[in-house]
Amino acid sequence: MNPVRITIGLAATTVLVAVLAIGPAGTSAAQSAEPPENAVLHWSGVASGAIAAGRPPASSTVLGGMVHAAMYDAVAAVEGGLDPFATGVTAPPDASADAAVAQAARDVLVTRVPGQAASVQLAYDAYMAAIPDGPAKDAGKAVGAVAAAGMLAMRLGDHYDDVVPYVQPTPGPGVFEPIAPTPPVDVKLGGVRPFTYASQSEYRPDLPFDLTKKRYARDVAEVQELGRATSTTRTSTQTETTRFFTEHPFLQYGRALRGLAVARGLDLRESARLLAYVHVATADTMIACWEAKYHYYFWRPDHAIQRAETDGNPETAPDPTWRPLVVGNHPEYPSGHGCTTAALAESLHNYFGTKRLGLVISSTVTGTTRTYESLDDLVADVENARVWGGLHFRTTMEKTMKHFPQIARDVGKHHFLKNKD
Repeated sequence: MNPVRITIGLAATTVLVAVLAIGPAGTSAAQSAEPPENAVLHWSGVASGAIAAGRPPASSTVLGGMVHAAMYDAVAAVEGGLDPFATGVTAPPDASADAAVAQAARDVLVTRVPGQAASVQLAYDAYMAAIPDGPAKDAGKAVGAVAAAGMLAMRLGDHYDDVVPYVQPTPGPGVFEPIAPTPPVDVKLGGVRPFTYASQSEYRPDLPFDLTKKRYARDVAEVQELGRATSTTRTSTQTETTRFFTEHPFLQYGRALRGLAVARGLDLRESARLLAYVHVATADTMIACWEAKYHYYFWRPDHAIQRAETDGNPETAPDPTWRPLVVGNHPEYPSGHGCTTAALAESLHNYFGTKRLGLVISSTVTGTTRTYESLDDLVADVENARVWGGLHFRTTMEKTMKHFPQIARDVGKHHFLKNKD
C-alpha cells in the first residue's frame, strides 16, 4: 500500500475543517477517556469507549485500526520521523500536534461510529477548548482532518458495514451450530477488506483436527473435565484466570497498552507508532481469524461433548448435560481471544525487542490486576483460560498462538517499524 501525499496550506484550514465537521447523535464515549498523558493516549481512550459500546470484540478491532492509524498519520505529518501509513500530509510550520491528533480521531469516529458521535463531539469540544486558539491550532486541525479523510477514503467500500446473514452448513460431526439464541457473532468480519494484505484467506491456517485421533480425544477429555460450568476439578485460581479474561479484550488490552506507553515514557511520536502498530496488526489478525472460523465452521466443545457418540472416536464419551463455564457463539477454530493475544504479544515483542515488559493488565470482571513480566506468560494464561472456560480445545489454542503472530510480524516489517531506531 502506498500512502497518498497531501500538502496543506494555512488558507485551507477553515474550509477543510468545516467540510469534515459532521456528527449525528450518540451516547457515552466521553466518560471512557483516561487522563490525557499525551494526545494519542487520551484519544485512544475516547476511541476505545466509543468503539466498544454495543459492539463485539473482534469487529471493534477494525475500527480501532482506523482511528489509531489516522492519528499516526497526523503525528507523522507534524512530528516527522514516521513513514505515513494511509496518507502522507505535509504540515504547515508550527502546527499543533495535539489538535491534529484530536481532529483525526474525531473525524474517523463520527463517520464510522455514528452512534457515539454526540459523546465523541463533547470530548472533542472539551479537548480543543484547552488548546489556545490561533494559527497553530488551526493548522493542526487541518492536518488531522486530511489524515482522517485519507483513512476514510482508504477504507471506503471495505465491507465492514455489510449485513451478512448467518448460513448454517449441513449439521453433522465436527460442524458448528449456534449455541445461543442470538445470531452467531461477527459473521461479516471474514469478508472485511484487510488493511495490509490482499486476500482475507491469505493467512488461513490448516485445520488441525481429525475427530478420530487420540489427540482429539485428549483435548475433549481435558475440556470436558475442566471447562464444565459446574466442574469440581477446576481450581478457584483456574476459575479466576478464566473470568479475568472475559472482559471485552479490545477494552482490556487497549487499557493495558496505554498504561505500558505511560510506564515506558513514550513520547507522542512513539505512542502513535506503538498504538497504530498494535491496533492495525490486531485488526488484520482478526479479519484472518474470522475468515478461518467461518471457513471451517468447527464445532464448540458444547456439541462435541454432548454429541460425542457421533464423532467416530471410541475414546470420547458423550454427556448431554455438559455446559461450559463461558459461552462463545461462533465457530471454535481458531480462537478469537487467541488471535487477539497473539497479535498484541507479537507486536509488543517486535516494537520493544524483548518479551520481558512487565505488562500490567487489569480486569473489570474480577476487579484484579496482573503483571506479566514475560509476554509468554500472558499467552500461556490466555491459552489455559479458554480451555478452563470450556470455550476451546487445547490444540486450537496452541495452533492459534503459533500461527497468527506472523501477521503482526509482517505489519511491523512492512509498515510501522521500518524506520524505528
